Amino acid sequence: MFYQLYELNHAFMAPFRATADAMNLAWKNPLNPWSHTVVGRSFSAGFEVFERVTRRYGKPAFGLPTTTVEGENVAVEEEIVWRRPFCDLIHFKRHLPAGAEKGPRILIVAPMSGHYATLLRGTVEALLPSADLYITDWIDARMVPVTEGDFDLDDYIDYVIEMLHHLGPDTHVVAVCQPSVPVLAAVAVMEGDGDTCAPSSMTLMGGPIDTRINPTAVNQLAQDKPLEWFRDNVIMQVPWPQPGFMRQVYPGFLQLSGFMSMNLDRHMIAHKDFYMHLVKNDGDSAEKHRDFYDEYLAVMDLTAEFYLQTVDTVFIKHALPKGEMMHRTKRVDTTAIRNVALLTVEGENDDISGVGQTKAAQTICTNIPDHMRLHYMQPDVGHYGVFNGSRFRREIAPRIVQFAKTHTKNVKAQTPVKRVIKGGKAL
Repeated sequence: MFYQLYELNHAFMAPFRATADAMNLAWKNPLNPWSHTVVGRSFSAGFEVFERVTRRYGKPAFGLPTTTVEGENVAVEEEIVWRRPFCDLIHFKRHLPAGAEKGPRILIVAPMSGHYATLLRGTVEALLPSADLYITDWIDARMVPVTEGDFDLDDYIDYVIEMLHHLGPDTHVVAVCQPSVPVLAAVAVMEGDGDTCAPSSMTLMGGPIDTRINPTAVNQLAQDKPLEWFRDNVIMQVPWPQPGFMRQVYPGFLQLSGFMSMNLDRHMIAHKDFYMHLVKNDGDSAEKHRDFYDEYLAVMDLTAEFYLQTVDTVFIKHALPKGEMMHRTKRVDTTAIRNVALLTVEGENDDISGVGQTKAAQTICTNIPDHMRLHYMQPDVGHYGVFNGSRFRREIAPRIVQFAKTHTKNVKAQTPVKRVIKGGKAL
């Protein structure tokens, strides 16, 4: 019922948003003499802030039409090369200069934790000049009809394995935050099966491998509540007329509310500053605010079964570090990983995945040789800074690329099987 009320409220506010948008345009119109005054800009700013805090933010675009390769500006084309009901695999195809190296083939597994894959736009932008990049584009669960079936943590692991099979040997996988656990599990399953498509290296960044270490407020909430509490309080049914009508989900807006409440004062100050930037006609600062919140406030629903299984496995039972995690009927054995190099990355001030939680992968993967493992802790960054921002571009991204290059096994075997998706059909 709460989800339905949320939808009704959004519909109820639609005419008010439209009015605010129209008034904003009227007050900032250069033909309006008041638009050049503090009073005019104050009215315009107030209407824009109202419209932005009451709107629903759609899925953003990556918006990366070009990159620089070996000093030359080249075009970048997004193509879907693999598709399933709950995920598309996007390839950032670069039109390379003659003789330029493609670099290591890297699969970025984006978080399925409420935000779209475009949250990693900065990650992609920083790695794109040096690597052949692919990224998981998870689908909003409320857009997937119930006829497509369920999607849980086991399915997530299967998807990762399927994508690695599609890309072929000598792929490098990078997991950002939440997918660190299923990616590590997928690699363990593949190594245990002697799978030749197991990645050459895996990089785990700011992930909850073992949340018993330095638990954060997010970890503590999951630990203090029984699984039934989450099922009873945060799982809702997608309302009509959405394509996923009647699907049980953890709504994105609910997760966003939880994250914003953790730093409510910071968000309130940010919106107050945004208002003042508009009044002062500080266009650059206002645009930075728009860019950040256009991404941050764009959220997607998660399937109930995936969310509940993740909470239970990762945050309540700590099954992976205890050696008790199951993938369907098979135990996930991280000691089976012997041929996949491991890089773990953490942020000194991470308040989502505490320091030491990601590094725990180094402890449970006991049979990876020492020369194939590396841990890096970035000073002075929080969770977001682990995969985005100036320090990521300057300090972390080069380490990821160099680690992949160091552990590339066959540089010539870098071309995956071509299976481009256009118009919903595989070619």
